[in-house]
Amino acid sequence: MTNPEAEQSQHPEQPEQPDTRRLEQAVRTAEQALIEFEIAVETFRVEVENFSRLHHQRLGPMYARLDELDARIAEAVAARTGDAEDLRRAREARALVQPMPGVEELFGGWLDSEGLSPEASAMLTEKPVQPPKRVRPSDEARRAFRELVRKAHPDLARDEKDRQRREEFIVRVNAAYADGNAALLTELATEWAAGPVPEEPLPSPSEELYARLEWLARRKELLSAVAGELESSAIGAMIKMAPDDPDGLLEEIAEQLLAQVAEREAYLATLVG
Repeated sequence: MTNPEAEQSQHPEQPEQPDTRRLEQAVRTAEQALIEFEIAVETFRVEVENFSRLHHQRLGPMYARLDELDARIAEAVAARTGDAEDLRRAREARALVQPMPGVEELFGGWLDSEGLSPEASAMLTEKPVQPPKRVRPSDEARRAFRELVRKAHPDLARDEKDRQRREEFIVRVNAAYADGNAALLTELATEWAAGPVPEEPLPSPSEELYARLEWLARRKELLSAVAGELESSAIGAMIKMAPDDPDGLLEEIAEQLLAQVAEREAYLATLVG
């Protein structure tokens, strides 16, 4: 890849000094390192978002069923004992399964007006069910995304106008990657290649280079904080447990939840039977 700042023309009245050359090299190195870090953070962010969606689609009905069974069990126990503490636990358990705003959207159609949808019931009874749509970007999309970000990143802008163009373009690139749309990423790559060729900038004074390095350091700190939040989130931690096979992890959790559902249903049967 050719960095637009990699070859800088000399100012006729200000010969470049060795210290300035070293600073320029340090800035270029820091810029590329930051871009690679941003790519890694954005890639992981998309993984977390997509895995979270699949997690809700695949496992949401099972968690809902467990909450419902817990409420029924608590209510059955309270009906038997009449104890004030058991009655309180039953009310609290039932409150957990009351409808919440936006829950239909959250579970992507798994819940209907009667409770669980047919797809959710099929999942819980281990009957065949239409699997949730895969939204994880393909390897082809990943490669196209990384290459586009390296070429069009706003930090490589030569002036404010160029930065604005790059920022608008990267927004479209991120959206296409989040959707896993490899074909659109290919179109965007063609569009960028046909765009205007950036002009080579004049050498920057040492003060500007130092300021640039400071900005890059602050930006890296911000990205590190974002990466830390993603990795420490519940979904992020799950992905880190099985980075090569997150779908397999979902299947494993689903089996555990199905076993818990069966245990609670059996216990409830002993209470109301």
